[in-house]
Amino acid sequence: MDKTQPHPLFKLATELGPLLVFFAVNVKFHLFAATGAFMVAIVAALIASYVVTKHVPLMALVTGVVVLVFGTLTLVLHDETFIKVKPTIIYALFAGVLGGGLLFGRSFIAIMFDQMFNLTPTGWRMLTLRWALFFAGMAVLNEIVWRTQSTNFWVGFKAIGVTSLTALFAIAQMPMIKRYHIEPVSLEESEADAGDVSKG
Repeated sequence: MDKTQPHPLFKLATELGPLLVFFAVNVKFHLFAATGAFMVAIVAALIASYVVTKHVPLMALVTGVVVLVFGTLTLVLHDETFIKVKPTIIYALFAGVLGGGLLFGRSFIAIMFDQMFNLTPTGWRMLTLRWALFFAGMAVLNEIVWRTQSTNFWVGFKAIGVTSLTALFAIAQMPMIKRYHIEPVSLEESEADAGDVSKG
């Protein structure tokens, strides 16, 4: 199925919007109200992404499912632990999938990031390993923060700290991505090469 490339601001809104809703509602009310609002915002973002692009990125879909499961447990059992451990589960899951894929010679980062880049096999392996380690580190960091800090601090860390760390890490990968990037071959160039081969 063809995927429509959305405007960068739309992509940013669907990714950061639910987190900002979570942060704002927690500040105004409390964590349980913020959890409910977060679940609604996640579903709205997934629907909006599908309506606009006819496609939902795998990472967003997996995150949405985990948010709904752990958010429901949080509200039904009235226990903050479930929503706080949710990021740990997501990060550990991503790290496990990426790291496990490498053990079997597969770089699943291309699927996870919706094939945003065109890299050499070496580039994919390096990028996969780096993101696997990053996700593993974020899982440990989330456990440390929610177990040692207040709920309000954790919410701020999740909405602002995690977003900032992820953005900085992604930016730091750009030199390596450029080094192993493969320029796409146009149809004209492909036909010209085929012609040269036939003449030879």
